Formats: sequence, structure tokens, C-alpha cells
Amino acid sequence: MSDIRAILTDIEGTTSSIDFVKDVLFPYARQHLPAFVETHPDDPEVQHWLHEAAKEAGIVEASRGEIIDMLIRWIDEDRKSTALKALQGMIWREGYESGAYVSHMYPEVAGRLKTWHDRGMKLYVYSSGSVPAQKLLFGHSESGDLTPLFSGYFDTQTGHKREVESYRRIAEAVGLPPGQILFLSDIREELDAAREAGMRTTQLIRPPQALTTNGHPAVADFDAIAL
Repeated sequence: MSDIRAILTDIEGTTSSIDFVKDVLFPYARQHLPAFVETHPDDPEVQHWLHEAAKEAGIVEASRGEIIDMLIRWIDEDRKSTALKALQGMIWREGYESGAYVSHMYPEVAGRLKTWHDRGMKLYVYSSGSVPAQKLLFGHSESGDLTPLFSGYFDTQTGHKREVESYRRIAEAVGLPPGQILFLSDIREELDAAREAGMRTTQLIRPPQALTTNGHPAVADFDAIAL
């Protein structure tokens, strides 16, 4: 893959454990969401995303309590809502800044990202979590602040991760032909969409899952990715 000039990486199951998001971040947002909404009635950004959530649900008028109940239900459903992700990101920011937790990072990830960065490789993130949430996760990781390594971040405002057009937009945004971008993810459908857009792909299959042939090169960790 000597022609690769940029790496675009997923987060959950790729750089960080799904369990961290599922067992730490989601419960924290669920627990703190009601108080967060109630205590930010004059925050324009919070109110914007509450309005967007209501619009997404087709609700014309709803009480604050009804919106809160809907958002909690969406958290339980792991709904890929841009409005929900934005609100969760704001809640998680308070958790990170208070020291309630730091984000999980697989042990080889930070070192490998630094090596690629030092070699002149451009690094980008593409996750269903909001861009602010992505920056928080990499900024408050077990491996320290990794945000200086990245050249950009993309979320579902660019497009959904299983849609081919999303990857075309990302390639255009970073200014490289898709064939010079390597996309890393644990989800085959995302990799399929990226490959159809012309990107190179590698699937992360973290132990204890067994490596299987699935149409994409598959590795168990970042150290096994040959560039």
C-alpha cells in the first residue's frame, strides 16, 4: 500500500473498545441527560439540537419532559441521530472535563498513529459520534491527548457510514483521490461502501473474534497493517 497518503479510521471496535462506549459513555449520557436539558434552557446550541431532534421525530410541539423521554429512548436504541449525538457529546464533555472517566484506546493504537503521523501520513476520523465527541475521546484518552495527530474529523453530517456518497465527500474534502485513502473499520458494510467509493480498506477484527475472509484485508490490530 505504498501509494496510501491518508488513513481514515472508525472509532468503536477499531481504535477503542465498543464496551467503553456501551458501558461508560452511553450510561453516563443517559443518567445526566435530564438534568443537562433542564439546566440549559438558554443555551442556543442545546436548544438548536433539541429542536432538530423534535423535527427528526416529526414532533411539532412537545414538552421538555417528552423530548427528554424520547432522547433517552433513542439512547437505549443506539439511534444514529445527529441531534442525539451532538447532545451526547456536550454531556460527555462535562464528564471528561470533570475527570469522571478517560477514553479507552487499544494498546498499540497511539504508537501506531504517531508512527504514521511522523511518516507524513494524514490521519482522519469518521465516526457516527459527533465531531466534538470524537475530539473529546482522542483528547482525553488513556494514551494522553492524541488530537494533534489528526488532520480532520467527519461525522454523520457528512453522511451515514454505510452510504457510498459519504466516502466520496470525505475524499473530496481531504483533497485526495479515494485510492490514496485507507479506511479502517470493524464493520463490513462500512468497508463495502468505502471500497465502492474507491478507497482502500482494512477490517479490524479484535480478539477474541477470529479473523475471517470477508472480502476485505483483515487484521487483529494496527501493528499488523502494512503500509
